[in-house]
Amino acid sequence: MAGIYIHIPFCRQACHYCDFHFSTNLDNMDQMAEMICRELELRASYFQKTPIETIYFGGGTPSLLQPLLIEKILNQISITYNSDWQEVTLEANPDDLNVDNLNSWKSLGIDRLSLGIQSFDEDVLKFYHRAHTAEESKFAISKARKMGFEKFSLDLIYGYPQPNHELWKRDLSEAISQDPGHISSYALTVEPKTALGNWTKKGKFQPAEEDFVAEQFEILQEQTNKAGYIQYEVSNFGKPGQFALHNTNYWKGVPYLGVGPSAHSFDGKNRGANPSSNSRYLNSMKGSAIPFTVDNLSDEERLNEYILTGLRTLWGIDFGVIHRDFGKDLLFSKKDLLTKMDAEGWLIWKDKNLSLSKSGKLLADSIAAALFV
Repeated sequence: MAGIYIHIPFCRQACHYCDFHFSTNLDNMDQMAEMICRELELRASYFQKTPIETIYFGGGTPSLLQPLLIEKILNQISITYNSDWQEVTLEANPDDLNVDNLNSWKSLGIDRLSLGIQSFDEDVLKFYHRAHTAEESKFAISKARKMGFEKFSLDLIYGYPQPNHELWKRDLSEAISQDPGHISSYALTVEPKTALGNWTKKGKFQPAEEDFVAEQFEILQEQTNKAGYIQYEVSNFGKPGQFALHNTNYWKGVPYLGVGPSAHSFDGKNRGANPSSNSRYLNSMKGSAIPFTVDNLSDEERLNEYILTGLRTLWGIDFGVIHRDFGKDLLFSKKDLLTKMDAEGWLIWKDKNLSLSKSGKLLADSIAAALFV
C-alpha cells in the first residue's frame, strides 16, 4: 500500500507561528490545481501498480480550495493510480465549515477532517493570528457531524506562556468534550522566519520556560489517557480504531508521493522534495518538468530514520529487524547507553522490541539521536 500527500499552498492570512510553505495570494488556485494534476500524471510510475490506500490534503489551508478543484485532483488520482482508498483526509479551518463545503467534501469521498483549532480562547487565537473565532472552534465538529462526517482530528497548541496551566486545561477539556476521536497536539515553537520569531528576537515576546512546556505535555498525556485516548505517536492521540492511517503509514516507513510546492516524497528507500516556491513550481510544471530533487539515503541514514520515527510511536523499534536489514547489532554496541536509559525508566521492552515510556516520550528525539549510528 502507499499514500498520496497533496500540498495546497494557500492561506487567507499568515499565522504568527507558522513556517510551512504557503502564499496569501489566492489568485492562481485554479492554475495550481491544474499543475498538481499534471504532476500526478507525470509521476504515475512512482508507485508502479502499488494500490493507493490514503490521500491527505495538507497545507496551507486545503479547505480554501473550491470543491470543483478538489474533485479534479481526486479524479486525476483515480484515473492515474491503482486506487483503493481507505482514508481521505482534508485539513480544514473552522471558518470554512459551511453547509455547501461540507456537502461537497462528503460527496467527493472525503471521510476525515483534520481541524486546525489550535485554541478555544479568543485572545490566544488573535495572538496566533488565526482566521477563525473561538465560537467557530467550539461548533466545528457539531456542524460537520450534522452533515454526516464521523472521523475527525483536532489540532491544538500547548506552551502558550501563562502564569499557570488553567488556559491549557480549559482548551484540552473543551477538545475532549467534543469527542473528536483523535487529537494532534504540538508545543508552540518559535521559528526564525515568522512573526513570532521576529518578536522574540526583538524582545517583544518571551517563550514559556521548558519546564512549563513539559508540564503541559504531561497534562496532555494524563487527560487524554483518562478520556480513552492512546498516545500512539509523541504528538498524536487516538481512540482505538481512530488512529490516522496516512500518518501511521508514514511513521512505519510506507512509501508516499507528495505533490505540489514543498511536498516531500518517499519511495521506500530515498526521499525527495519539490521546491518551496509557488512560482518555481508552476513555471516548471508548465513545461512538464517535474521540479523534484532526490535525496539518496545511505544505509546509515535510513537506519537513523527508522530509529527516529519508530521511537516516536507506540510500536517502537525492533533490534532484530535492525540486525537483519542493516547488519547492526545495536543491542551490543549501545548496551551501556541502553542500560542507563532503562535505569531512568524511559524504556519499555518486549523481547527485542523497544518503545518509550510516558516519561521517555518527553525525550524521544534525544533518545533516538543517542542511538544513531
